[in-house]
Amino acid sequence: MTAPTEETQAPDLLYSQAEDDLRAAVRSLLADRCDAPAVLARIESDAPYDQRLWKALAAGIGAAGLLVPEELGGQGAGHREAAVVLEELGRAVAPAPYLTSAVVATEILLALGALDGPVTELLRDLATGRKVAVLAVPFSALSPGAAQPAGVVADALEGTMTGVADAPAADVLLVPTTDGLYAVETGAEGVTVEPLVPLDLTRPLATVTLAKAPGTRLANGASAVFAVRRGLLAGAGLLASEQLGLAEWCLTETVRHTRERHQFNRPVGSFQALKHRMAQLWLEVVSARAAARNAADALATGSRDTPLAVAVAQAYCSKVAVHAAEECIQLHGGIGMTWEHPAHLYLKRAKADSIAYGTAGNHREVIAELVDLPAP
Repeated sequence: MTAPTEETQAPDLLYSQAEDDLRAAVRSLLADRCDAPAVLARIESDAPYDQRLWKALAAGIGAAGLLVPEELGGQGAGHREAAVVLEELGRAVAPAPYLTSAVVATEILLALGALDGPVTELLRDLATGRKVAVLAVPFSALSPGAAQPAGVVADALEGTMTGVADAPAADVLLVPTTDGLYAVETGAEGVTVEPLVPLDLTRPLATVTLAKAPGTRLANGASAVFAVRRGLLAGAGLLASEQLGLAEWCLTETVRHTRERHQFNRPVGSFQALKHRMAQLWLEVVSARAAARNAADALATGSRDTPLAVAVAQAYCSKVAVHAAEECIQLHGGIGMTWEHPAHLYLKRAKADSIAYGTAGNHREVIAELVDLPAP
């Protein structure tokens, strides 16, 4: 009997016992410190994140170091485990810089392949949650070419990047330039981080301005492009897991509400028209789970089909998350429209996520190109 080749080996879409244990730990933490009233209170405050929650998640559970090898201070796990964390963060619409720092920035640094120096030092800080780093490009950037690179003038960085996700909470910015990739401390002279008013209040955005800002060069031009592309690919692939968790919460809460809400002396969920809508949504969520798990497994195994798996997951899960959130608000009736009910947080997160790291249309174009099926 011969060992299965990459071409014949099917992706593992099932959750392992270790992944279920990790999910239980993250869910318990979020239930204790990040319920709906806590999230609503947080977005009305000036602080972008609950530092106690982030410390418990990143350092206590060790979630921030899942992608980082043990020799660099991480957990030596992989993208499947990170996907489980993101499912739970999406289910709670938790304000935490996990996707941007523990996934995208960490993946970029890992892709540089450094064994010592500033790259590994920063990786150790990210893995233990001591620092938060974000890629200084618009949240909607799909590829390094779509980013807004800063310039280097007399060994200092110049430029303005808009719509940078989680920049208000970042300690370090990873700045791609035409001269390479630089690490810039947000507290350094010449660095301005101006918060914006985002649609999704649980994920802050900012405009970053660099005016003769000092930076540490981490990679040259070619290596930087490769690393940034790798980071954006991982971000798009695991964003699908966040969208899956969000959609699952919307479906679960909608079913619960329609079972408890009565009209004409019967649960409103017993009306056939509503049952059909929720059944259709269940089918979409199940399909989204398969697409998101396939992308996470492809990233974890380094499959040659990773770009296709990621594009499929994003093209499908974005639509499902938005639809689930819209149905959640509609089937909750007037309650879903109130500020006190968390449904609006899910719709805003789903809408913002739908353009993060490329729109569904962008990813469908990628799919068409990968399978050699150009659009008419």
